[in-house]
Amino acid sequence: MSEEAVPDRADDPEEPALDVATVPGGARAALEAVLMVLDEPVTEEALATALRSTVEEVGGLLDTLAQEYAVQERGFVLRRLGGGWRLYTRADLAPVVEGFLLGGQQARLTQAALETLAVVAYRQPISRARIGAIRGVNVDGVVRTLLARGMVTEVGQDPTAGAVLYGTTDLFLQKMGLDSLDDLPALAPYLPSAEVLEELAAEGLA
Repeated sequence: MSEEAVPDRADDPEEPALDVATVPGGARAALEAVLMVLDEPVTEEALATALRSTVEEVGGLLDTLAQEYAVQERGFVLRRLGGGWRLYTRADLAPVVEGFLLGGQQARLTQAALETLAVVAYRQPISRARIGAIRGVNVDGVVRTLLARGMVTEVGQDPTAGAVLYGTTDLFLQKMGLDSLDDLPALAPYLPSAEVLEELAAEGLA
């Protein structure tokens, strides 16, 4: 009698998603875990899908968390803006965050930040996903730092995907000693072309 191969459950498309009801803290803890990694507002529908819950339950949990964070005077707040939810730094604490990002040993840009800044400079307007595709790493944190430093800014939205697009600022030109982007060294030919990026996007890598 031949021995049948046992399928790898990790590759099984029928493998059930995590049941948040079995996680310590349940749906509430799962919701907070998702909120912690959001860089853009997300709808209640999307959160409900991720938690395998109902929109009504997720909406109630979001309202409860927002009220609790406000009462407890946390360093962050949960807000609904633009039709979606996200955690934000409390407004009165913004100077503290800016001081951390701009002052002391944090004043110099890291190598990762410089590489990301170069990609934005040469490929703007560009989305985070495409920056990540070029660098081969997640760039969410680095982009947030560059935004806080005033080196890059939001310049629009991708009309197809709806992703936020970024470009450099006048401060970037000042720091680099440039009159305009035309003064940048001719490095653009060494970066992936738009066609390559489109192929990466089609493969789910961008």
